Amino acid sequence: MAADNPRGALFRVILPNQTSRVTNAEMFFDLVFVFAVTQVSHTLLHHFTSLGAVEVTLLFLAVWWVWVYTAWVTNWLNPELTPVRILIFLMMLGGLVLSTTIPTAFEGRGLWFATAYATMQVGRTAFWLFATPRHRTPVRHNAIRILVWLCGSAVFWILGGLAHGEERLWFWIVALTIEYVSPAVRFWVPKLGFSSVEAWAVEGGHMAERCAGFIIIALGEAVIVNGATFAELDWTADNILAFVSALVGSIAMWWIYFHKGAEAGSEWISKSAESGRLARLAYTYLHMPIVAGIILSAVSDELVLKHPTGHPDVRTIVSTIGGPLVFLVGTILFKHSIRGFLQLSHGIGIILLAALWWFAADLSPLWLSVATSVIMIVVAVWETVSLRSKSGELGER
Repeated sequence: MAADNPRGALFRVILPNQTSRVTNAEMFFDLVFVFAVTQVSHTLLHHFTSLGAVEVTLLFLAVWWVWVYTAWVTNWLNPELTPVRILIFLMMLGGLVLSTTIPTAFEGRGLWFATAYATMQVGRTAFWLFATPRHRTPVRHNAIRILVWLCGSAVFWILGGLAHGEERLWFWIVALTIEYVSPAVRFWVPKLGFSSVEAWAVEGGHMAERCAGFIIIALGEAVIVNGATFAELDWTADNILAFVSALVGSIAMWWIYFHKGAEAGSEWISKSAESGRLARLAYTYLHMPIVAGIILSAVSDELVLKHPTGHPDVRTIVSTIGGPLVFLVGTILFKHSIRGFLQLSHGIGIILLAALWWFAADLSPLWLSVATSVIMIVVAVWETVSLRSKSGELGER
């Protein structure tokens, strides 16, 4: 049947009114990024300075970008077929190299990081190009456009890997800027011009499920870190309460994203005539702050668990308030992109978190964590209640 597929022998067969499921091979691939997310959060924990934050942010953006590009390609290609599975397994190898080098990417293993990243981006896109039959001209041209941009950025990744210190950072900023700008300008290249909206069509339900899976990865990493840290401590009333607060905060994040948002997003993108445009905005760009907020909150949880009393330092304040704040900014923008209105509960939550910043220095790390968790619970409950009356309207959309 694959050989008769007009989309290409290695492409998914799209059936009317049927969502393509996330395959076991894709979930297996995602396990590498559990490790990657852990490496990012631990690297930030141990390099929580202004420069360290910039460097870790760059590494996080690279990890997200290589994962989300792979999600796009496996939305089109069929991971149940052996050649595509082999591609995924090779990407896992590259992802493991990438992940292991994250803590020392700006030290001794920068070239390893850059080589792994560039190879994954260019190699996967080249495979997609060769898998696309010649009669699918718009899709082939799209693959060529993307490959040109990624080859251009790869030069700066490798130059950065060969450089040292501040030069490496600037080379990699240029490389990442090229990659993040390219979808916004629709991968324009000479002669081929801009990519078309039709060439970006995706199977919406599958894309939504893939990105929801990454949110689970990030939340799961936070829970694992909390459990591992708590298990090593002497159990006192303070760190027991800190542990509960961290868990409640993670549950509130899960509720805010999954209770209504994830389902509404999946339904809306599945029905959209411009699924590619919506996937680019809602799932490629706007999921970044959601994941970043979860990772930053995981850093906070570990800091608070180890030092629940006394006055909070800058790291604790920034991560404890900044994590939920960045998460809510991401979710309010994501839900606006699919619902068309800004969720009032999220806006109030953002305001409350910003206001909490003024009093943070007077609270202990424990009570600062409890305050942010309470705010997130309020947001979750408020949204749940407010959307009950609109559930019929959303179902019609």
